[in-house]
Amino acid sequence: MQVAFLVAPEGIEQVELTEPWQAVIDAGGTPKLVSTESGRVQAFHHLDKADTFPVDQTVDQAQVGDFTGLVLPGGVANPDALRMNEKAVAFVRGFFDAGKPVAAICHAPWTLIEADVVRDRTLTSWPSLATDVRNAGGTWVDEQVKVCTGGPNKLITSRKPDDLKAFCDTFVAEFSR
Repeated sequence: MQVAFLVAPEGIEQVELTEPWQAVIDAGGTPKLVSTESGRVQAFHHLDKADTFPVDQTVDQAQVGDFTGLVLPGGVANPDALRMNEKAVAFVRGFFDAGKPVAAICHAPWTLIEADVVRDRTLTSWPSLATDVRNAGGTWVDEQVKVCTGGPNKLITSRKPDDLKAFCDTFVAEFSR
């Protein structure tokens, strides 16, 4: 199991990167950090700078076919930056086109909305994205974790850091199938 973690150069909610990353390792998988720029990415604890992490591949180098699935961590600035990057959006869309599972937490569905992959799908997110999900043709639910199989791939979503255990357990199980 090789899993892509797509993040912007800054604004990632650290715990939404590190806990899913560790879950992949604990399951015997290999996580790879993919970003729009090489070097290191800056994570945050809400609005305060936290640690930096080395990028394994840029989105220009990464190939959907090399990965089992995709994880999209949240943070407000992270998905907002990703949705403005055409190559990042195309990379996300590629997982849906290939029928590969995608997991997104908190504000990360903003990138899914930009990729136009939530239409006719049911998902959850940070509550402030509910209207965005509905406007993009999706159904928003307030659940700890939601697995949607009503599309070309499995879409696993969660609302917030408090949901991380359920999110990690669920996406690792789905990615391992």
